Amino acid sequence: SVSRLRAALWLQGTWKSPAGQRTTAGINRVFVTLVVLQSCPGTQPSMLNVHLVPHTHDDVGWLKTVDQYYYGDRNDIQHAGVQYILDSVVEQLQKDPARRFIYVETGFFYRWWRQQDQAMRHIVTQLVDEGRLEFINGGWCMSDEAATHYTAVIDQMTLGLRFLNETFGECGRPRVAWHIDPFGHAREHASIFAQMGYDGLFFGRLDYQDKARRMKTKEMEMLWRASDSLTPPMADLFTGVLPNGYNPPDGFCWDQLCNDAPIRDDPQLEDFNVDDIVKRFLNVAHAQSEVYKTTHIIMTMGSDFQYENANLWYKNLDKLIHYVNAKQSNGSKVNLLYSTPSCYLQELHNANTTWPLKTDDFFPYADDAHDFWTGYFTSRPALKRYERLSNSRLQTCNQLEVLGGRRSRKGLFGEGGSDSMREAMAVAQHHDAVSGTEKQHVAFDYAKRLAAGWGPCQVLVSNSLAALSGSDAPRVYCENLNISVCPLTESSPKVEQQASAPFSRTSTAENTHLFPSLSYGLDVPCTIVPLQQWRSLFSDGLSLVSVFLCSPPHSLRYNASAGNNAESRQPSGAYIFRPNSSTPFIISKMIKVDSVKNAVLQEVRQWFGPWVTQVVRLYKDSRQLELEWTVGPVPVGDGLGKEVITRFDTNIRTSGLFYTDSNGREVLERRRDYRPTWDLKQTEPIAGNYYPINSRAYIKDKDNQLTVVTDRSQGGSSIADGSLEIMLHRRLLYDDVRGVGEPLSEPGEDGQGGLVARGTLLLALTPPEKAADLHRPLAQSVVLQPLLSFQQGAPQSSSQLEFSGLHAALPPAVHLLTLSQWDRESVLIRLEHQYQAKESKSFSEPVTVNLQKLFSTLEIVGATEMSLGANQWKDQMTRLDWKTSSGECGGKKIEGISLHYSIKIQALCWHCADHPLEEQIYNELCPVTNL
Repeated sequence: SVSRLRAALWLQGTWKSPAGQRTTAGINRVFVTLVVLQSCPGTQPSMLNVHLVPHTHDDVGWLKTVDQYYYGDRNDIQHAGVQYILDSVVEQLQKDPARRFIYVETGFFYRWWRQQDQAMRHIVTQLVDEGRLEFINGGWCMSDEAATHYTAVIDQMTLGLRFLNETFGECGRPRVAWHIDPFGHAREHASIFAQMGYDGLFFGRLDYQDKARRMKTKEMEMLWRASDSLTPPMADLFTGVLPNGYNPPDGFCWDQLCNDAPIRDDPQLEDFNVDDIVKRFLNVAHAQSEVYKTTHIIMTMGSDFQYENANLWYKNLDKLIHYVNAKQSNGSKVNLLYSTPSCYLQELHNANTTWPLKTDDFFPYADDAHDFWTGYFTSRPALKRYERLSNSRLQTCNQLEVLGGRRSRKGLFGEGGSDSMREAMAVAQHHDAVSGTEKQHVAFDYAKRLAAGWGPCQVLVSNSLAALSGSDAPRVYCENLNISVCPLTESSPKVEQQASAPFSRTSTAENTHLFPSLSYGLDVPCTIVPLQQWRSLFSDGLSLVSVFLCSPPHSLRYNASAGNNAESRQPSGAYIFRPNSSTPFIISKMIKVDSVKNAVLQEVRQWFGPWVTQVVRLYKDSRQLELEWTVGPVPVGDGLGKEVITRFDTNIRTSGLFYTDSNGREVLERRRDYRPTWDLKQTEPIAGNYYPINSRAYIKDKDNQLTVVTDRSQGGSSIADGSLEIMLHRRLLYDDVRGVGEPLSEPGEDGQGGLVARGTLLLALTPPEKAADLHRPLAQSVVLQPLLSFQQGAPQSSSQLEFSGLHAALPPAVHLLTLSQWDRESVLIRLEHQYQAKESKSFSEPVTVNLQKLFSTLEIVGATEMSLGANQWKDQMTRLDWKTSSGECGGKKIEGISLHYSIKIQALCWHCADHPLEEQIYNELCPVTNL
């Protein structure tokens, strides 16, 4: 077919004609758009059109591991086998060209695709080209939206989108984001989707009070303005709430996992039920149409791991469509059709109506009065930290792969690579992975994958450092530095340490938190504090802490509800946070305090008991205070689960306001006991005020701002004016009845005693107008920490002891988000403006960056600007335009930023470039010599 031919024309991001000549990209863009639209089934303008969307939701790990889900193993836990779903769906799609199916989790599809022969691949490609099999969302997984950092989200989306683009071309590019299962929705995710070129987003979970209001006012679909910094419509995204979560309407589930009656359409049968099913379905359709604006509604026909026997679904859906539409001859105004989210979205756009505007986010999420899904913001704190550390390692690996060249992939220490680490990190972004809402053996599997992925990356890093430094001495990466264990440093009289930092910022040696970008070899002052030097000096410790606070930080706990009170039977669990009291308990009134002071730091250590300690540390000339906490094993011998917090009490006049970040990027204002879009009836004064903190939270008044920077995703709130609390650890005794089927009680090192978790918070007190100048680079330095490696003995005389991948530091407002090898001749670069609009007088302004001499080991000979997902040319990105109720428009063509000699970056916007070494692109885009 014509569309099939089109799929073969995409080569290295360049459109070519069948004869191999370059063609006008805009013509091809229009051509492909027409192909996509023609694949949508026809509708009836004068009727209620019901778009039936066959789908499966395949968790990339939850109750079973990724491998167990794919192969259908351990069905004693849950009956699910992804490979059989794809086998069965493809078989059934071939039987009727009207049938449709959408698939979401590219990580699973990638596995399945690799196992197919050429004949099957040809069949699947034709189904994709004809719009019968459509990829939606397109990421390696469906990421969590509370506990994920934006850098990792972009990476996992890019991994999936790249596979689809290289495999299926433009017809494989998802046009709709599909986040049907995450437990609350972040504004930054919507902004990312918009900047990746998506036309819309559909999700399933919405706070029960918000949903009731939206159904009443017909605001289940809206335009989400997902950034305060980007000029509309750059971050505007049409967003729809699905009517039944992501399940079929009650009574119409025809999977082998369901118990609903099939359509029995033989009139001679005693239990003939066509009339009854048609009547009930028409009632459901009319009821749903009452809460949506247009004559088009969508129904999700599928659920978790369904369609393993797709014949059951399609046979009954065929009959349903036939018998419901047959009623049209008797005056029925309901029209059923197989459809996809993209086709449904196109019909909404064609309706040419106006839509309400949304500017905040969808946190926190509750599905009942006492059931707030705010516990998972903190669940499994060690896994959350390991995921964040792995992200930093991956960025180091990616950057050194580029800077070290081909010798980094195959060099002195063997063959290395970043692919396995990239895939492991992508899987870890899943909404039942880093969220901490999986079974324990699955959590172990996620950590194991990250550890295994680091192996090839470690070889690559060693090769690259050897090539850059000229030192062939073996390198050791001490994996247990978090517990101060490193056999090499303990046994060797002399050790050389190198810090490789994936961070684009210069610094002085006095600041121990900021390191030069893409570099190693910085001298940092250090000190060793012998145990015998500790002295009991509580007054010194108090004065140190009171520089920032009115009192030392408190270590407190909430006792978890067991679900046995009169208000509700809901207990705390992996998802749900529900304390049994609104007043936290002091862990210990007797606090042992020691302190030390020397030329490098002041340090106060506090013991609140055998299972909670914290160290408050202030380095010389540092502008922030470091608080290192250690919690665990959390005792549960009293029969009570516990949720441990640290709380900072100040005299800052907050008036009920506090601020949390969205996926580590923009910051949103929060107000206690308040929601911007509906009149909140607060039923849980603690859990109902908790929000995800991905990298920072703060409270402020006109004079002071207290900012806390976290080293992982956590939950937190301001329960009282002047107070900021952050949850550190949870150990619970009951399952919260959301599907996991086991309590959140992580084993310790011995497999029994309970997990010990350790982490760091950084505190800064500044005038509000100067706060971002500190917390923005500080948060980046915590996310992208230097990788330490050790070599035995003194450095070799020929070694290069210092190296930087940048000729000069980037401007303070600009962050090098991505530097990774795309293919043998191309490098993917992303630059971001990291300041939010109006938050910094110095840095919230547009910045110009010169690419000509940016990198010390690279010569840039061409630059082509891409979408954020690196799967579209930026100047060809078009999105559907939408009108708000106030008459504004959003979603028109995105105007690309000039990419000749320099890149101009607006406040908090992305720049993504792919650099193919092609003479024509060089001549067109790079007129300056040596660029």
